[in-house]
Amino acid sequence: MEIGGLDSDGRTFRNAEEMWTEELGHGDPHKKSLWYNKGINYWQGVEATVDGVLGGYGHVNAPDIKFASTGADCGSGIGRVTKNLLIRYFNEVDLLEPVSHFLESARVNLAPENLMVSELHKAANFYCVPLQEFTPDAERYDIIWVQWCIGHLADDDFIAFFKRAKLGLKPGGLFVLKENIARAGFVLDKEDKSITRSDSYFKELFNQCGLYIYKMKDQKEFPDELFAVKMYALTTEMPRQGNRSRPKRTTNRPAIIR
Repeated sequence: MEIGGLDSDGRTFRNAEEMWTEELGHGDPHKKSLWYNKGINYWQGVEATVDGVLGGYGHVNAPDIKFASTGADCGSGIGRVTKNLLIRYFNEVDLLEPVSHFLESARVNLAPENLMVSELHKAANFYCVPLQEFTPDAERYDIIWVQWCIGHLADDDFIAFFKRAKLGLKPGGLFVLKENIARAGFVLDKEDKSITRSDSYFKELFNQCGLYIYKMKDQKEFPDELFAVKMYALTTEMPRQGNRSRPKRTTNRPAIIR
């Protein structure tokens, strides 16, 4: 993949392969394990609050939630997106989060007595598992929501995750990916072992995953000093060309935000 980039120390890379070879070696499982462990260790040292999980930018919580859409909350953190959004639309939401104290905070935040929703809506399961190890039950989810966590996955694990997760979607289901976007190429964060990919980088990976973009939307109302943020609604089937009637809204399936 001929996409150049840089790391948080200012070093430049000719392409993503050069960066991944340095960080992970040539398929060295020990180096890959160190990569993921360093990422988890970084977040283990972050307090389980909205301000903590948003890196000191807790004030962006309201605009962030307002522009989201969506079943399974991957990289759920303390349950912020589930509590403020997902649980309003789905009878059940499963949370997936590898940082244990974040997940325990989510259990408290999403306890029935702390929710202002119908008793028919609940956080059903809490999985303390990283994305690269998660395999969903077949056809469980209408939508799988992935926000601000996919940057911790190496490209091969990114592709493997979505290929496995496809099996967890119900017919007609969607992925919603919400992530920081680099202006060009990529930016590697040496501290928390994450990579911010450009739009073109993401699109190349989507192609390798066998996913198609149904809708895209740019995040608004964020501070200028932050990375741009984009939302992708992804489908496993190529969208029909030309005019199409609006699909009927089914139980537990939110409309796509426009």
